[in-house]
Amino acid sequence: MNLKELKEMISLMNENQLSELEMERDGLKIRLRKGPSGIQQEIIHTTAQPPPTQPQPETSAQEASTKGLIEIKSPMVGTFYRASSPEAPPYVEEGGDLNEGQVICIIEAMKLMNEIKSEVSGKISKILVENGDPVEFGQVLLLIESTG
Repeated sequence: MNLKELKEMISLMNENQLSELEMERDGLKIRLRKGPSGIQQEIIHTTAQPPPTQPQPETSAQEASTKGLIEIKSPMVGTFYRASSPEAPPYVEEGGDLNEGQVICIIEAMKLMNEIKSEVSGKISKILVENGDPVEFGQVLLLIESTG
């Protein structure tokens, strides 16, 4: 877990008025609680059993074609929507241009609709999530070809 991920967790708490957020990954458990004096952080190291060793597949054609592309990842757990309503046009399309600050999708989390904005500019190479799909924190939503 790096500082950027921790800041994203704090932003998620503030944006959604959460009083507590807990996350566990690779044997590291982090719990953030917001009290009257601000956010308190608790980090718990656990000794998780290592996952069973699985054979690594050879690099697929899709993985090879994504080299050099920028990944836009989900900042939260929720439901992915490509447009503001079922009858509205999608915010972005594959092959379309993307500008920094442009809304790319909505993620519904705890009955709140959160507009997700791009932090980069470029051309949309691939949209990896279907409308209405559940998404996880850190899941890649779009692949962007940098134009700069």
